[in-house]
Order: sequence, then C-alpha cells, then structure tokens
Amino acid sequence: MKKLISILCICSVLSLNYNCKAIQNANKSQKGTGIGVAGGALIGGLIGGNIKGALIGAAIGGAGGAIIGRQMDKQAQKIETVLPGAEVKRVGEGIQVIFDDKSGVTFAFNSADLTTASQQNLDKIAEIFLEFPDTELMLEGHTDSVGDENYNMKLSTNRANAVSKYLQSKGVAASRMSVKGYGETAPRFDNATKEGQAKNRRVEIGIAANEDMINDAKAQKN
Repeated sequence: MKKLISILCICSVLSLNYNCKAIQNANKSQKGTGIGVAGGALIGGLIGGNIKGALIGAAIGGAGGAIIGRQMDKQAQKIETVLPGAEVKRVGEGIQVIFDDKSGVTFAFNSADLTTASQQNLDKIAEIFLEFPDTELMLEGHTDSVGDENYNMKLSTNRANAVSKYLQSKGVAASRMSVKGYGETAPRFDNATKEGQAKNRRVEIGIAANEDMINDAKAQKN
C-alpha cells in the first residue's frame, strides 16, 4: 500500500509539472486548444483566487477552445493597439490586462477615485469590450502596503467597484463583470519605494468567453 501511494504521488507531481510547462510554452494558437480544465464562466468560477487561475479554469479546450482563442487573439491585438504600454497576456483561452503607470488604472494614495488618466484609458478599453460583447470581465483591485491590512482589503474592493461603475457608464453591462479586492497581498512592484507604492495602487482586468461564445464555439467545431 505504501508503495502504491508513493507511485500515485510521484505521478501526480509529474503530471502537474508537465501541464504547467505545457501552458508556459504554448503559443497563441496552442493556448486556444490548451488543457481542458473543467469548463465554466469566469464570473464565480475562480481557481487559484486570481485572474490567471480563473482564466485557466474557464478554458474548455479542444476545437471549441481554439475558436475562442482566435477571437481572443483579435481582442488582445486591439487592446495592445489602444493601450500600447499595457501588458496584454493570453492566458488559457482568455486575456489578462496588466497596466503600467501610464496606460493603467491607478489611484491616488488612500483613494478609490479614478484619475483623469485612468478614465481616459478605460474609455479606450470600454470601446473594445462593447465590440466584443460575448465576454465576461474580472476586475481585480489592489493597494500598496501602507496602512492597515483589513482597511486595504476594503479599499482594493472599492477600487475594483469604481472601475466597474465607470465601465457601466460607458455601456458595458454590469452582468458581465465581477469584482474582487486583494488588498496589499499581490504587489507587482516594490512597496519599499514611493514609485512602487503608486504602481501597486491599481486594478487589473481578466477577459474570458461567456456562455454564448462558448456555445457558439462548440457549435462551430461540429
């Protein structure tokens, strides 16, 4: 029995390592046909508690996933065009948008109010969301590490909500969006510097196929 358990454990680790490498090494077309994790919508279907995990969890894989992947390639290219400073990643069959301090959605210290620059950037990306209506959007709010941890968690949620409300004012349906705050737990920059703190006061966006797009892709593959 001990030997059997050991073998199963080793196989599980090897399988996990293989799948992780497969995702890391996949090109855009391959990502569309990537690992068929249990399909599901981005909203309410978080795996790993963040955008990357949610996008991987929402993948349907196979020929249908390849069709979705091609649609996401087009959308990602448009986002890169209107926001050239943003980091636009294709993850699974979806898109993760990581802004920089110039093309991003950042906030003043202890504030959930959108800056003028943030509004201008959201105007640009909102037009693309309207052009591709069959997608769901995950909005992640973040803070720097200054202040109380619990307060920062609430502040990060308020920031994500501020982005959601602004996108709604531009015509993006509220039903397409979910919001989640991560407080100070997921910094991308060094919180030891003022510059790093400013960049960490941000919102990131995940984009995945909704049920209509998934059903259309499955129908096309047949």
